[in-house]
Amino acid sequence: MSKELNLLIKNSKRGNQKAQIKLYDLFSEAMFFISYRYLKNEEEAKDAMQDAFLKAFLSLDTFKEDTSFGSWLKRIVINTCIDKLKKKSIETVSLENYPLEVLDDNDWNFNVKIDRIEIIDAIESLKTKYQLVVKLYLLEGYDHSEISEILKIPIKTSRTQLRRGKLELRNLLKT
Repeated sequence: MSKELNLLIKNSKRGNQKAQIKLYDLFSEAMFFISYRYLKNEEEAKDAMQDAFLKAFLSLDTFKEDTSFGSWLKRIVINTCIDKLKKKSIETVSLENYPLEVLDDNDWNFNVKIDRIEIIDAIESLKTKYQLVVKLYLLEGYDHSEISEILKIPIKTSRTQLRRGKLELRNLLKT
């Protein structure tokens, strides 16, 4: 972590509003895009991002300097978005009792003629429970234990929803 960022964090922990504003300015654009990716509504994304920054500033004492501040903040933003989605009564079904198949998480090969926008549009059209897991895994880079913690679902459910999301994506993209 850079000395400047480290100093901003320390000053923000002490309640220095100028330091908090600088931290906000450094990270707000990236955090807005993450928030928008989940909520798909500009105003809701802005609200979620603001809420996440407030939560972050109020819990700065839990931030450990051995981790990336951006990653720590990103997790807060994603959790805030997921909380907002849950408030909209989005169904997340436990698949604990369903038969599981082994999944090669690294096999995401699609036809090279399909561009990134088509893939993202296809992800957006997935059922929400699959969409969340696919986004967290593919776009955010979380593993299944992190996804299960974020979504408060068992790891097996995360794997199953990822597999089903991948199958739906393949059907949508005709690969």
